[in-house]
Amino acid sequence: MTATNFRTENNTLRKLLGNGLTYRVPQFQRDYSWSEQEWEDLWQDLLGTLRDDGEPAHYMGYLVLQSSDDRVFDVIDGQQRLTTVSVLVLAVLKGLQRLVDAGIDAASNRQRMDQIRGTYLGYLDPVTLVARPKLTLNRNNNGYWQSHVVPLGAMPQRGFRASEQLLRAAFTWFDEKVNGLVASEVDKGKALASFLERISDRLFFTVITVTDELNAYKVFETLNARGVRLSATDLLKNWLFSLLARDGASKEDVAALEDRWEAMVGRLGAEDFPDFLRVHWNSRREFTRQAGLFKTIRTQVADRGSVFALLREMEEDLDHYLALVEPEGSSWSESAKESARILKLFRVERPHSMLIAARRRFPPNVFEDVLRDCVVLSFRASVICGFSAGEQERVFSDAALAIAAGKLESRKAVLDRLRAIYPADKTFRAAFAEKVVRTTQARNARVVRYLLCRIERHVGGRAEISFDSDSFNIEHVLPQNPGTEWGQFTEAEAEGLVYRLGNMTLTKSGDNAAMGNAGWSSKRAVLERSEFEVTRRIARENESWDAGRIAAHQAWLATQALAIWRIDGL
Repeated sequence: MTATNFRTENNTLRKLLGNGLTYRVPQFQRDYSWSEQEWEDLWQDLLGTLRDDGEPAHYMGYLVLQSSDDRVFDVIDGQQRLTTVSVLVLAVLKGLQRLVDAGIDAASNRQRMDQIRGTYLGYLDPVTLVARPKLTLNRNNNGYWQSHVVPLGAMPQRGFRASEQLLRAAFTWFDEKVNGLVASEVDKGKALASFLERISDRLFFTVITVTDELNAYKVFETLNARGVRLSATDLLKNWLFSLLARDGASKEDVAALEDRWEAMVGRLGAEDFPDFLRVHWNSRREFTRQAGLFKTIRTQVADRGSVFALLREMEEDLDHYLALVEPEGSSWSESAKESARILKLFRVERPHSMLIAARRRFPPNVFEDVLRDCVVLSFRASVICGFSAGEQERVFSDAALAIAAGKLESRKAVLDRLRAIYPADKTFRAAFAEKVVRTTQARNARVVRYLLCRIERHVGGRAEISFDSDSFNIEHVLPQNPGTEWGQFTEAEAEGLVYRLGNMTLTKSGDNAAMGNAGWSSKRAVLERSEFEVTRRIARENESWDAGRIAAHQAWLATQALAIWRIDGL
């Protein structure tokens, strides 16, 4: 191992499996889960490398292994791929076995079987002379794998887990594909062996080998590949289970942890679990960044009691977290759901830890006030002023810890703690008056719809208007693609003005389509008849529409915004 405690290299399948090493899927790693879609994708990729004009190789992605001796490796990430290619090898062996059983070139095909099995599936220990499998699966799958799949015997279907049924189905699927591939060959045994030889040199992995779980977690946090976050979740699960095993926990304890863990992951989705874990942890303890979270948990969760304490606390916070990220399905009041929807619209997650701490500690009415305060603060600081995300996160995390410790016991106390990241009125007004938002992005367009609807409700008294309604659109008064009637603007000037907030207003969907790229005089006549007060105001107040009028209207909008998005006392 290097001084950095991990190494990276590219290995073909032949080099990976044909080297006397063994691979173990950790006991509590996820079960086998690939199905026909993944099998088909892999098969087509393999066929693509076999064509004369095909790709010279197929990249299988990252394989993250953990080992302390460079002989036995735990498969931290990549078990689905490694298991599936092993099933493919078994399908080749099954084809050879049929030839042997039929007496077709039996001696040569039996020799091929022995060579392939020894190279890819197992080897004879030179000291003990005991056969050792190259790949051992997790506790739920290994019995079926070693007893039924690897020996190429009968594979019963009744009474087995869904993942074991998938292993059987994978073998049957690849067996049919391999058998069909060589069906027209005269020497099928030679063709089967040749197929495996060719793909074993054309499948390659990027193999990252680490020394312990902590280094594995660091790898997961830096890789930008699908599946990494799932593995980071599994890594924590394996750590918690290893603590139970070390403390001699009963089967009932292990089963309870398994059931409760899977229930949480099932509700969240495995890919989102790391985000929940970090939010949960920071709502109760000193702030920890994602990169240091696993190390921190390993330090503070070190025995059976702390494992189940962590589990209870996560279960307590799970509903609150889900209500923040998916408010529609929660039991919160409509007012609280609306605030959560707006935070989600803003893609603001920094207050989550503090809000979960507040939900635990405060009465519902106080919590809802704090939640609305976070909407206002986030709009001012993040959406309009672009305050530092890191500074906001630090302040919210300090507030979360203080709430959890009982040091902040009222809305006022929380607001005092958040004062440092609340933009002053002068700062907010100035930033709003110059704000540019490119509505070509769907998320930005929804933010502008929200903003304009709130101002319309404030000015025109239309409490029922919702930014999610499809009855109106955003109208760019100076069009996004101006025609000859807007010739007073150069292309550069139009580009700089069209996405300013002062150039945008609300119109009924039909009016928006009817105006198109018409000039100001034509548009003004339509805007004067609008059902929206702010839109009618644009028509009333402006004889022309130029850079000065856009700036003046945006300054007026900024004044309205200051009256809407404010927290008294800050």
